[in-house]
Amino acid sequence: MIQTLRYYLSEHPSIVGFRWTHSQSWGNTWIFLITSIAAYIIISVFLHLLLLLLFRHRRPLPLGPIPAVHSLSMALISFTIFAGILLSAAAEIRDTRWFWRRYKTTPFQWLLCFPLGTRPSGRVFFWSYIFYLSRFLHTFRTFFTVIRRRKLSFFQLFNHSILIFMSFLWLEFSQSFQVLAIILTTFIYSVVYGYRFWTAVGLPSKCFHFVNHCQIVLLGCNVVCHVGVLLLHFLRGGCNGIGAWVLNSVLNGAILFLFLNFYVKLHLEKKKIGAVEEVETTLGSVKDKDI
Repeated sequence: MIQTLRYYLSEHPSIVGFRWTHSQSWGNTWIFLITSIAAYIIISVFLHLLLLLLFRHRRPLPLGPIPAVHSLSMALISFTIFAGILLSAAAEIRDTRWFWRRYKTTPFQWLLCFPLGTRPSGRVFFWSYIFYLSRFLHTFRTFFTVIRRRKLSFFQLFNHSILIFMSFLWLEFSQSFQVLAIILTTFIYSVVYGYRFWTAVGLPSKCFHFVNHCQIVLLGCNVVCHVGVLLLHFLRGGCNGIGAWVLNSVLNGAILFLFLNFYVKLHLEKKKIGAVEEVETTLGSVKDKDI
C-alpha cells in the first residue's frame, strides 16, 4: 500500500517527466494568468452588486451542502499535494546525493535556496503546478461569501489574486523556497478546510478564531523562511529566481499587513462588544438591587 502510494505520488512517469512548457502545462501563459485574475475580480464585483440590487432586504441565500463539499474537497486536495510534494522532495534528495557532497550543501538549504540554473521540471515542480491550479478552486469561497453574507472584502480579492500570481511566478522563474512554502501552506490548508467542513456539517466549533490563528502561524513561518532565503542568497553565492522572490516577499508583506490590520480590528471589535456586555450586566444588577 505504501509503495503504491509512493509510486503514484512521486515515481509516476507523468510526475518524474513533468515540464513547465506551453505544450504540457495548461494555464502557463501570462495572458491566461492576467485574464483569469481579471475575470475573477470582475465576476466577484458583478455578483456582489447584482445581489445587492435584487436581494437587498432578504435573508442570505442558502447554498445547502455546497460549502461543505467544497471544504472537504479542498482539504483532500491540499493533503494530497502535501503528501505528494513531501515524497517528491525526499525522492529528489535521494537521487541527487552527489550534488550535496560536491557543493557542500544540505537538503534543508536546497529547500530554501535552489541552485542557479534550476529548470522548472521534475517531481517537485509537478506538485507546484498542481498547487497553482488548486489556487483557482480556492476562489470559490469568495462567491460563497458574497452569496451568503452579501459581503465582498478587498482583502479577500487581493489575497486570492496575489496567491494565484505568486504560484505562477514560482513555476515561471523556478523560484527558490517554493517547496517549503507549499509544504507549509498545504498542511495548514488541509487543517483549516477540514475544520471548515467540520463546522459546515453542524459539528461544534471552537470559541476562538481557529482559522485566523492558523493563518497567523502560516504567515509567521513564511517570514522566518524568507529571512533564511535572503541569508543563503548572500552566503551561498545566489539563489535561483531571486528577482521573483523579491516581488514575492513584497506581496507577502502586503498580505501580512492587511491581515494583521483585519485581525487587530476584529480583536478590538470583540473587546468593545465584551465591554458593552459587561456594562449592561452591571447596570442590570444595580437595577435589581434598587427594586
